[in-house]
Amino acid sequence: MSKFQKEPVKLVPVPSTNKIPERDIDKSPILECRHLGIDFGGLSAVKDFNMAIGRTEIAGLIGPNGAGKTTVFNLLTKVYQPTRGTILLDGMDTNSMNTVQVNKAGIARTFQNIRLFNNLTVEDNVKLGLHNHINCGMWSSIFRLPNYWSAEKKAHEEAMELLSIFDMGYLAKFKASSLPYGAQRRLEIVRALATKPSLLLLDEPAAGMNPSETAELMETIVKIRDTFNIAILLIEHDMSLVMGICEGIAVLNFGQIIAKGTPDEIKNNPVVIEAYLGKQKEA
Repeated sequence: MSKFQKEPVKLVPVPSTNKIPERDIDKSPILECRHLGIDFGGLSAVKDFNMAIGRTEIAGLIGPNGAGKTTVFNLLTKVYQPTRGTILLDGMDTNSMNTVQVNKAGIARTFQNIRLFNNLTVEDNVKLGLHNHINCGMWSSIFRLPNYWSAEKKAHEEAMELLSIFDMGYLAKFKASSLPYGAQRRLEIVRALATKPSLLLLDEPAAGMNPSETAELMETIVKIRDTFNIAILLIEHDMSLVMGICEGIAVLNFGQIIAKGTPDEIKNNPVVIEAYLGKQKEA
């Protein structure tokens, strides 16, 4: 045998622990994290994080305070660059991307603490989210050329359409700061949707909400998935919300996933009960 010839090699499938909803199985996951991790000094804040999200999945990431959940969101959106591992968005490696590029590629997010432009109107807040696909150029904007007015008309129409989906059209001319808390939360989500994401990240969307607002939020999240045909990953401490709408749940503790599964599997997982939901009491 020539030194350049090799013996035949048999390729075998590599098993994966990641799961996605059955309805998405004919399509590749919209997001796949492989052995993702980040260190701050000598501390590993996230370690060997593996997760896949189906294209129309509502997924949850839960865990105690300080477990690393928001750090994961910051890694996905490139606020932080991973120390190791791979993030695939629609099959594309985001390693060389920055925050703006990741947003244009399809990831949008909201924040634990609402971040709106309070002195702008509701409509103008939504228009700011349209920057990914409505652009008239600097000179057209400065001199108010026809392209500017055309872009403004399109932005107005799209912003109002988005607001109407969430029954917020009548609030378009109000300042964002004048809205009640629940409406501000919805506005932040609408602004994120204006970027036309394929994956929406919600960081504690029910924080500060009363039970009726939380119930309304649950309906809104499902409506978003069904209307826009996108995937949603949420961080949340309200277990009624998580268990009520999430299809797949990952549990994070000390930067590592300790369990993944359906709501029923997570609720009955003794490791999760001990680490997060509280130790089971002895009879």
